[in-house]
Amino acid sequence: MIPTRRLILAGLAALPLSLALSPAPLLATEGEPPTLETLPLVIHGEARRHAFTVEVARTIPERSRGLMERDHLDEEAGMLFLYRDAQSPRNGFWMYRTRIPLDIAFIGEDERIAAIRTMLPCASDQPSACPVTYPGVPYRAALEVNAGTFERLGIAEGDCVSWPGSAGHCLPAPAPAPAPAPEDPSLDDARPDEAGLDEGSASRPMG
Repeated sequence: MIPTRRLILAGLAALPLSLALSPAPLLATEGEPPTLETLPLVIHGEARRHAFTVEVARTIPERSRGLMERDHLDEEAGMLFLYRDAQSPRNGFWMYRTRIPLDIAFIGEDERIAAIRTMLPCASDQPSACPVTYPGVPYRAALEVNAGTFERLGIAEGDCVSWPGSAGHCLPAPAPAPAPAPEDPSLDDARPDEAGLDEGSASRPMG
């Protein structure tokens, strides 16, 4: 098992500590970061919407590398981690070899932010010395942005997050169809002259 910045604790528990936290396999992640798919992402806050452009980490290697070895992240940029299945509250993130202080939002099945945490870089060259940040809630996706971004923008737990391909939970509920107008029973037995068309006023050719 290759240790990564994303700790899958259930798997680590089954391995000897020396193997689970050995830094040697991490050499495979060194070098230039791969080019990832980018998508527009919107956080629907209570007062307004906030737009980001995010890189998307879908595969295990992409999620494993995350934002490691980066020295800069644009103000309205971030990284979205997508999972096929819901993740346990005990599946945490760590900051080994990550240089940028980050906020992380854990996003639930309903596409709402279930928990927000702040993570600081870990200066140690020993993975075992880097603390793990646990969400404490199940999640289906996670969004990393520069530390302080969520507080600055007023983004909070409960806000909805949408991106192309998301399930659409942030869309407003359709307005209910208007009720049909009640019929006027007084018109049911109306004769032609009562409706404004007496028997001598029907349209006919002039001549």
